[in-house]
Amino acid sequence: MRVPFEWLKEFVDISATPEEVADALTMTGLEVEGVESVMGDTVLVVNVTPNRPDCLSILGIAREISAVFNIPLKIPQNEVKGGTLLSDFSIEILNPELCNRYTGRLIKNVTISESPEWIKRRLEKCGIRAINNVVDITNYMLLEFGHPLHAFDADTLKDKKIKVAIAGMNNKMVTLDGIERNLPQEALLIWDNVKPIAIAGIMGGSETEVVYSTKDIFLESAYFEPFSIRRTSKRLNLISESSYRFERGTDIKFLENALNRAALMIGDIAGGTIYEIIDAYPVKYVSNPIEIRYEKINRILGTDLSPNEIREILQRLGMSVEDKGNVFVIYPPPHRRDIQKDSDVAEEIARIYGYNNIPARNPRSPLSSGRLNKKIINVQSIREAMRKAGFTEVINYSFMSPTSFDTIEIPENDRRRSTITIRNPLRQEESLLRTTLTPALIENFIYNLDRGIKDIRVFEVSKSFESIQSGLPLEELRLGGLLYSDKSPSLWRDDVHGYFITKGALESLFGELRINEYSFVPCSEPFLHMGQSSDIYVTDSHVGYLGILAPAVVERLDLKKQKPEVVLFEINLDLLFTLIPGYTKFAQIPKYPCVERDIALIVDENISASEIKEIIRKFPSELIEEVSIFDFYKGKNIQKGKKSLAFNIIYRSKTRTLTDDEIAEIHASLINHLLEKTGGELRK
Repeated sequence: MRVPFEWLKEFVDISATPEEVADALTMTGLEVEGVESVMGDTVLVVNVTPNRPDCLSILGIAREISAVFNIPLKIPQNEVKGGTLLSDFSIEILNPELCNRYTGRLIKNVTISESPEWIKRRLEKCGIRAINNVVDITNYMLLEFGHPLHAFDADTLKDKKIKVAIAGMNNKMVTLDGIERNLPQEALLIWDNVKPIAIAGIMGGSETEVVYSTKDIFLESAYFEPFSIRRTSKRLNLISESSYRFERGTDIKFLENALNRAALMIGDIAGGTIYEIIDAYPVKYVSNPIEIRYEKINRILGTDLSPNEIREILQRLGMSVEDKGNVFVIYPPPHRRDIQKDSDVAEEIARIYGYNNIPARNPRSPLSSGRLNKKIINVQSIREAMRKAGFTEVINYSFMSPTSFDTIEIPENDRRRSTITIRNPLRQEESLLRTTLTPALIENFIYNLDRGIKDIRVFEVSKSFESIQSGLPLEELRLGGLLYSDKSPSLWRDDVHGYFITKGALESLFGELRINEYSFVPCSEPFLHMGQSSDIYVTDSHVGYLGILAPAVVERLDLKKQKPEVVLFEINLDLLFTLIPGYTKFAQIPKYPCVERDIALIVDENISASEIKEIIRKFPSELIEEVSIFDFYKGKNIQKGKKSLAFNIIYRSKTRTLTDDEIAEIHASLINHLLEKTGGELRK
């Protein structure tokens, strides 16, 4: 923003030098990048931050100087006095959510010519080229009051009607730069009764341009929702001085003052008759009151300001302040929509009071005991357990691509599709917050496989984010992992299947966390191999899954390696941590020897080993100490639809040595119990 000092002094009677003003503005948060000498005047080059669109004008900078130096602010005459005629123009806003207010004035019998030299010089100092007196005045008001205006040749507007509505399908128009543009369907446009005449807040159309033959003009001043202007400007790759201000936010109340000031200047310079204002204002501005304790302001800033000093600073900034004893309420004006909470108010007070006036104090913070909480300790244990199992930790971004769900065949009704869309993603492939760690782990696998890595074991501990009906998203801490090992010939061959290696790693992890009651049961995750995958249960809670990536998904990944076996797992750690026993129970080392017996059963293939282990555990005998599976077989000598499962059972008494007869009786009873429950038979 270029600010001529001569122009600025029309708003504030400032006795300070331009350099002193530049230093004061910089200390309040408006960095002055340069002080230039132009045409016998001094021009301040001010870097205005995106949250302060109110300072994109001479008036806005003058407001700041008025507050900092505590001098009165003078605003030029902007009231149209006397009886004005009613025009026969009308305004209709069809999308009030995008255009909260639209005002206009008809001015007849103007004389279009060059602008006076003083207007040309001021525009030139600010980097704007003069065109003609009417257009120059609209640009002059954009710089002076910070509100973009636009003038239409009134005789080109069909049926003397102005409509504000979105473009809809298949609309085009030629803008003032002479380019025909295909208009986005959601773009907000200004229409006459037949056709679009301007892209709202960005650029007018060539057909309604004010030229030297123009006699009557229709002057507009409106408020457009910033996100709408920003979206359209980005889609069209079209940026103007108007869009730069509208997409940051303008003053919905002061726009009328800007319209009136411009109309008066046009009347003085170009002549003509000014007609009555037409004001369509469907969405009224309501200030958002903020209630704050005086004590909190001082606590935030480290100051000792009195209530009177606090109120006086805010009033210098043009804010209405209501005193309520220990608290006060402020009503931010419409040009300061960035002030929304108590910390914003504290910042305003600090910068006007002066950061250099705030006393320096050493920071004070209570020292913690240094003890880690249980969650951190458990996460550390998990990381250590995975590293012991040969897995390497990876850290991925918390984003994912919308196509990831289709790649791994997640159903439409799956809760993992309840995603949160990022408003301004760096790229489409990272436009969603991830609800599962699996896609990122698959990308890690592909990246390493393509670079010749033959043994890949990675894990990640990170959060997933799920959109819920209201409030903040559901965040869950998760553990995900992937294992791949090339089966190429080698001198030393390990025939252990990757599924069981990973299962063993998870069982060791559960042991580290003192979790004993867990089970692996067949699952139906769509992206896992049916029959080679498991849901993981701890007690009766489903905490995750483990399995081989389905062949259809592998084929979709278009890998260089043919049909690799990839093992995936994912566990909800937040849920798992609630299932960790609250205490550790110690038992005396057994005094008496154990006795081992094996059982080999032929059962239906749809009966899982975990179901049989659970049946054995629940058998009414205190002598069964441990149960484990050591063999699985399908094939020759086993009829179709059946499988063989072999279990090792350890018997032990805490009070005596067991006899062979005693064990034989219990074991026989257990076998009969299993055959009855499973409908199986003993394998000979």
